[in-house]
Amino acid sequence: MPKIQRKKTKRKTKKKLVIVESPSKAKTIEKYLGSRYKVMASLGHIRDLPKSTMGVDVENDYAPHYISIRGKGDIIKELRKEAKKADSVYLAADPDREGEAIAWHLSYLLGLDTDDKNRVVFNEITKDAVKNAFKTPRTIDMNLVDAQQARRILDRLVGYSISPLLWSKIKKGLSAGRVQSIALNLIIKREKEIREFKPEEYWTIDSQFKAGRSKFDASFYGYKGKKMALHNNDDVVKIMQKLEQDKPFKITRVERKERKRFPALPFTTSTMQQVANNALRFRTQKTMMVAQQLYEGINIGKGGVVGLITYMRTDSTRISSLAKHETASFIHESYGAEYAAIKPRKGKLAEGAQDAHEAIRPSSVLRTPDSLKDYLNKDQLKLYTLIWSRFVASQMTPAISDTMSVNIEQNEVLYRAKGSKMKFPGFTKVYAESKKKDNELPELKQDDEVLMVKNQPNQHFTLPPARYSEATLIKTLEENGVGRPSTYAPTLATIQKRYYVKLVSRKFEPTELGEIVNEMIEKCFPDILNVDFTAQLEDHLDEIEEGKQKWVKVVDSFYQPFSKEVVAADAKLAKVRIKDEPAGINCDVCGAPLVIKLGRYGKFYACSRFPDCHNTKPIIKEIGVTCPICHKGEVVERKSKKNRIFYGCSRYPDCDFVSWDKPVGRDCPKCNHYLIEKKTKKGKQVKCSNCDYEEEIQK
Repeated sequence: MPKIQRKKTKRKTKKKLVIVESPSKAKTIEKYLGSRYKVMASLGHIRDLPKSTMGVDVENDYAPHYISIRGKGDIIKELRKEAKKADSVYLAADPDREGEAIAWHLSYLLGLDTDDKNRVVFNEITKDAVKNAFKTPRTIDMNLVDAQQARRILDRLVGYSISPLLWSKIKKGLSAGRVQSIALNLIIKREKEIREFKPEEYWTIDSQFKAGRSKFDASFYGYKGKKMALHNNDDVVKIMQKLEQDKPFKITRVERKERKRFPALPFTTSTMQQVANNALRFRTQKTMMVAQQLYEGINIGKGGVVGLITYMRTDSTRISSLAKHETASFIHESYGAEYAAIKPRKGKLAEGAQDAHEAIRPSSVLRTPDSLKDYLNKDQLKLYTLIWSRFVASQMTPAISDTMSVNIEQNEVLYRAKGSKMKFPGFTKVYAESKKKDNELPELKQDDEVLMVKNQPNQHFTLPPARYSEATLIKTLEENGVGRPSTYAPTLATIQKRYYVKLVSRKFEPTELGEIVNEMIEKCFPDILNVDFTAQLEDHLDEIEEGKQKWVKVVDSFYQPFSKEVVAADAKLAKVRIKDEPAGINCDVCGAPLVIKLGRYGKFYACSRFPDCHNTKPIIKEIGVTCPICHKGEVVERKSKKNRIFYGCSRYPDCDFVSWDKPVGRDCPKCNHYLIEKKTKKGKQVKCSNCDYEEEIQK
């Protein structure tokens, strides 16, 4: 009988499963690892404490009761299915406490052995970094997991102990937390300083002098060789009386110096948030969202999908030697050897900083912003340019200026002029921190005579301290050691979401509700608002991460005295009644008087007959401008769900006019579209909503 030839079947090779947090990160990594790997996303945390209860057993060493997050059932099911089929499973969540905790929760749900070397971490999502990371997987770092657990449990103990008090004593829907309570307290303390501030009068005398054909500016400095403050008009008059109008002034001192200005260090999370807020006008959450996109990967054409920056949650300014060498070569080739710093400036590690990751930098300095402008959207390009230029500048030589200080005297009245001229641009070739122009003085020598052309006294009053912006509040929290890089954006979002504060002209103002909540916490929980106490707690969390402390001991040392404060507060606090204000108008449903109530998103009109009448209306503020679209309704000020002010037509929904910028009630002389008012650092500017027409800034 002839032999029957059997068809050979190829045995299917099992794939290796890699789990990350986000789908975009999964796509980038799968491309680098190739067909033997399947990369899936957990979409962030998959297990957490329950929302409905405390979820912490305070009687049993603060054991957390974790449950699968609602809505993640299908994801968990799919991950379990793929994990069973896989040859091996790798956990590649972000390289921080949260990422380590996600890996640990995944390990539990998928039934993985915690002793397996299946944890993979990388600081940048580039082909080399990812492939190298998979060569050296490690076990899950339980110290990092414990530090994350301790923070989560502490925040849960504070939130779920104080929040019910706020609900019973003030109103439902309120919350409190360790870092958010301090942020709110700082804003309210600053507001009190502003309210109590008493302005003081002072004067300056700004002058202009002439040397030959050149004119230059100077200011009054002092009398008889000493600096003198001008407190009032009488002081000014006394000085002016000592001057002889047609008599020349004498140059009594000329001091020339060379001044070096060193570049700023590369970005940490908080400095990136601050500079993006000031320079790009990005909100903190937006900065972190765009940075996440740049980190996880962007399709750059022939180069495919690549992570453009290193990990964006860091408090270190450290840079890898590989990145330093690549940047030094780039600076030599692009700008010249004289621009490359031989020993770039090193920053001191801030107290409490982790130094777990490098500074935020481009994954390759060769990917210049210009080379990427066709692949990035507007916001991505702005932030990438900021990160790239700040990093490159940090590896460059200082800017050198020639400075000149001149004393000008007549009858012992002293004026002073200061000037500077750029000698060598250094790092400013790439990253100019300010747009200040050089104030160049003419060539002057001691004993030269100059004539006064103009002498202008100006009255001023001291100003109160400025309200916090997102940038300055983050800086203050960081300086006080409160919170960590990952906490700032959600903290600022929470205090606005709860309507404890509102942003007015990009500055935080506390609301009435915020002041009531702060007063209660101030009275009953002083440790929560004690900056030193909270900073010390952050240090303890860091010690857990380093294996120097046990997390249960840290939590217990906080909770024992805190729980007694909660019991005492419940007993001594009276219910706060937020009084309704008469609105002065009647309900258009039942005719009863309307009142102004304070709700979760601010004040609103409600019927005084509630609950018999449920009629409510938003409080609408007219700005005295007719709608530029329908010409029938009035433009009114409204608020978005995120409490941001915008402008719309009072006839909505019949007229759908809407604008983030305030219309001024005039049409553009160039194109006849409506004009809007924009706020700049120098004042208010009127611009066209359609073309490039703009008017001079009104200070």
